[in-house]
Amino acid sequence: MTNSVKRVALAYSGGLDTSIIIPWLKENYHCEVVAIAADVGQGEELEGLREKALATGAAEIYIEDLRHEFVTEYIFPTLRAGRSMSINIFWVPLLRVRSLLKNK
Repeated sequence: MTNSVKRVALAYSGGLDTSIIIPWLKENYHCEVVAIAADVGQGEELEGLREKALATGAAEIYIEDLRHEFVTEYIFPTLRAGRSMSINIFWVPLLRVRSLLKNK
């Protein structure tokens, strides 16, 4: 593939999908990959994230502290709307983390 992509920002979770896409992007687009992750209160799940991103080929990784925004913009409105934070609806606000990252 020939193109002019020089640098890619990747919303990085450290999971299988985002870890294997880093070397794929580098190989197929010959670009630099910058991993961006959000700390929304995961705690121990973030341990080793920086090392993993760099080990899989990311040029840099930024871990943004978005706990305050996540709670005030997504969790509180969900609770105010009368929704519980059960596992069934937990994924909806968690998916909104992408929106928070996009605005940073």
